Amino acid sequence: MTDEQWYWDLRKNRAVRASERGPGEDVMGPYDTKEDAENWREKVEARNEQWDQADREWEGDEGEA
Repeated sequence: MTDEQWYWDLRKNRAVRASERGPGEDVMGPYDTKEDAENWREKVEARNEQWDQADREWEGDEGEA
């Protein structure tokens, strides 16, 4: 295992090492592995769904879809 962090470069559409990353607005991360960076979309969608569910519960709409 290495201490190298990985990012998903939105412009290059590929995983890049931290040392190769571009500007912050062009990358997602950091991630611990290249595979995690390549699967960034699933992580973001899962996190967003958790936040949306928390918002619905906060607003009292947990039973309504």
